[in-house]
Amino acid sequence: MQPDGPAPGSPVWQALLEGTQAGVALLGPDLRYLYVNPALARMNGVEVEAHAGRRIADIVPGVDIDEELFRQVLADGRPRELTSSGQTRAGSAHARRHWRGCCHRVTDTGGRVLGVGLVLLEVSEDQETRRELERTRERLLVLDAAAMRIGSTLEMEPTCQELADLLVEVLADAAMVEVLSSGEQDGHRPPPDGTVRLRRSALSAGPSLRAVAAGLGEPGEYLDCQPGSAIPRCLRTGRPIVLNLLSDDEMSRSAPSTGHVPFYRSAGIHSGLIVPLAARGEQIGTVSMVRAGASPAFDEEDVAVARALAERAAISLDNARRYTREHGIAVELQRALLAVPGAPNPRVDTATRYLPAGADDLVGGDWFDTLALPGGLTLLAMGDVMGHGVGAAVEMSHYRSMLRVGAGEGDAPDRVLRRIDRLLAAGGVERPATCLLGIADPLRGAAWFSSAGHLPPALVAPDGRVSLLDVPPGPPLGADLGGRYETVYQPWPPGHTLLLYTDGLVERRGEDIDTSLARLAGLRLPPEGAPSAEGAVPARAGGGSLDALLARVVHRLAPDAAEDDVALLAARAVPEPGPRR
Repeated sequence: MQPDGPAPGSPVWQALLEGTQAGVALLGPDLRYLYVNPALARMNGVEVEAHAGRRIADIVPGVDIDEELFRQVLADGRPRELTSSGQTRAGSAHARRHWRGCCHRVTDTGGRVLGVGLVLLEVSEDQETRRELERTRERLLVLDAAAMRIGSTLEMEPTCQELADLLVEVLADAAMVEVLSSGEQDGHRPPPDGTVRLRRSALSAGPSLRAVAAGLGEPGEYLDCQPGSAIPRCLRTGRPIVLNLLSDDEMSRSAPSTGHVPFYRSAGIHSGLIVPLAARGEQIGTVSMVRAGASPAFDEEDVAVARALAERAAISLDNARRYTREHGIAVELQRALLAVPGAPNPRVDTATRYLPAGADDLVGGDWFDTLALPGGLTLLAMGDVMGHGVGAAVEMSHYRSMLRVGAGEGDAPDRVLRRIDRLLAAGGVERPATCLLGIADPLRGAAWFSSAGHLPPALVAPDGRVSLLDVPPGPPLGADLGGRYETVYQPWPPGHTLLLYTDGLVERRGEDIDTSLARLAGLRLPPEGAPSAEGAVPARAGGGSLDALLARVVHRLAPDAAEDDVALLAARAVPEPGPRR
């Protein structure tokens, strides 16, 4: 203080105390108000004069002030910072107000203790901003977790379960995911008029409800929701439905059916939250969450987090639903096409096998065919259309149809490939394909092969030895490279089996193709007629032991889910019947 400054108690000091926005007070040694400035009176919602001689708890009983802190200041004279929160008698837009300030011991010029001085500033706005930032950070962490954990597969059920598990970790005591029924309801009768039917795809429960979670419904069950209940309302409006602390009547109207209410009450469930699942303008279903016991009711922040998670998960669910639909179409199309290979010549016995890749992959364009030709010959074909999915399966059918037309009257395989390639060049094709053609002649014990970029055939001897046949590969069909193909002759001794296959049987990611083919050539299969230890499927009519041979090859080379589809075709000459005695 400058020597010529205003003296304590002067009008200047009075103006300073009464003009500031900080709340200022002087508490006596008994911690009763001796002075408050107008700013503090406004904070408290009590007139200045009404403070005199009263304690803080008398003026603002809803504020958590620790008087012990003031006693410590009086005792040792050391100033201290303080924080407090609560509500005063003054109106406020904040659900809870917050203050920060300091307190110090006040003495007169003679050193006599007059009391404790307080200076307070309201920081409610800063606290709200800080809490909002923290909530935003937590929400981002949850969404990051959702991005990592939801949609790890392209399958509906696992994706729904991932969502339910995450919701139980961060938001609810139990969570259920219900998807709209597709109409294929496993023989169930259609729902009554006005009832919305969904299928429960996932259920997850925390410790408080785990023992009784079965009462909420098992995954796979159908859920019929009564008209006007919460789930149909959520689907109709596309907005979350909050069901906090409902009465029995309210819960009866909101539950899927009135029969659920006794279970909810016995389990201690008191609040619910239902959020829609929708993506790309289409409804998928809902997510239902409940809280029980000592868990609080759902608030606006819970709704925001649940909605964000549902929006994120809905995209993954829609992708899974689209994939499931396309995968199903592709599988059925490919199975239908491969289920009816042409009939070989009666003197040639054949067996085929098709193994789709893992469930997470779209089926490919692998195909095979056999066709009886004039002169006792049989056409053997193995092909692989590039790509996966419905497009590859449809293109596969084009190649197969074109082969049957182009096979002609027993032309050499290279001529057939050139003819098909010219037709493809004239008509256009979206996906090139590899193809291996063989003409099998059981009467002469010979076979002729030509390859359009396909892996070489193999020959399996009666003693189980496997050898690869040298068939130079030409360019793939439909690659617009000008078909230059060559037919090569291969002896086909009695009892030997021709084996055609697609690359999924031998190729492995990151491995050189020569190494992959050497694995096939290195096989030593059980001799003809030896019992199978690989669980071979029963031979089909006229198939002899060819089915067993294919089962052994698959067991040795692709015992688990292959990285790509696998198609195999085996052919063996049928011995001539011996002379009658």
